[in-house]
Amino acid sequence: MASVYNQRKAMWAITKASIRAMFRSPSAVVFSLAFPLVFILVFGFIGGNGDTVRIGVDKNSDTTSLVYKNLASAPHIRLITDQAQPDMETALRKGSMTAILRIDTGGNATTPAYKVHVKTSTATNADSKALLLNALQTGINAANDKVYPRPTVAEVIPETVPGRIYKPIDFILPGQLGFSLLSAAVFGTAFLFFSLRQTLVLKRFFATPIHRMYIILGEALSRLLFQSFGSIIIIGLGYFAFGFTLVNGFVTFLEMLVLCLFGLIVFMGFGFVVSGIAKTESTIPPMANVVTLPQFLLAGTFFSVDVFPAWLQPICKIMPLTYLNDALRKVAFEGLHLWHLGPQLLVLTIWGVVVYAVAVKVFRWE
Repeated sequence: MASVYNQRKAMWAITKASIRAMFRSPSAVVFSLAFPLVFILVFGFIGGNGDTVRIGVDKNSDTTSLVYKNLASAPHIRLITDQAQPDMETALRKGSMTAILRIDTGGNATTPAYKVHVKTSTATNADSKALLLNALQTGINAANDKVYPRPTVAEVIPETVPGRIYKPIDFILPGQLGFSLLSAAVFGTAFLFFSLRQTLVLKRFFATPIHRMYIILGEALSRLLFQSFGSIIIIGLGYFAFGFTLVNGFVTFLEMLVLCLFGLIVFMGFGFVVSGIAKTESTIPPMANVVTLPQFLLAGTFFSVDVFPAWLQPICKIMPLTYLNDALRKVAFEGLHLWHLGPQLLVLTIWGVVVYAVAVKVFRWE
């Protein structure tokens, strides 16, 4: 008696073969792992330093004064003392140095003990200049309190409440994770099914008893597993190497993975549409870029949507990647759970329904 054909076993065979192919594909590894990891490493290493203001110090400055010492200990201020005067002047004119500082001494009872000369240029960044002047005034006030102790008309009573520092990695990592899912789903799905159709692999599948649904499920499952592996690496690196915030620990990690898989399923629909419309393999990259590039730039991957002009923000807020990025950040940093993300999940679901409806219309098996 002939055994019944096992559809699930066939689906799993397709899944394993597809996973092996993805790990052997340079483009899949680059878009899914290498590309986002590079950005995470860059922003992770520079994120803790913030903006640094470079200040040249004139050779004739009094570097023993309290004013100089207080400024040298100020955060985000870097004093350059080993550069020649002409080089500092050139850097000042180019805007790569915020100011050149000279502290003169020799005051008397009626004049200040120090005169601080701050030379800037029209190329000086206004925010950097403001930060320098604020740090300088803070240092002068501290010196006054030490040299000329006096009563005050008001007392400041500080109070600090617990809070979480929102680090650059907390914004960048979810954005890179979302874009990794989008690019891998669109490019990977489009190229895969176009190639299977062109090489007649799908036609050979039809000669077997496996149902078409299981072919799709096998390929989809392979991408879910591959991207889950990539997401674990990205989140793990951010957490252990750069202190990425997972408010509720392992629970937050699991919820982020669920969001990643949900987003990947939605984004794969775009890949099916592209593979169905494309006439040749060379037309896939430009068509896929039409889907991915605007979202990479406008969906809050690197910058908050709020920094864009008012007329552009409505466009940003209809993109599915915007809502996935927002959901990932709310789960990771704000500690929300999946059942708190109704608006984000609703928009992603609507996009999924629409894009898969289009995919069914345009997708071709042969």
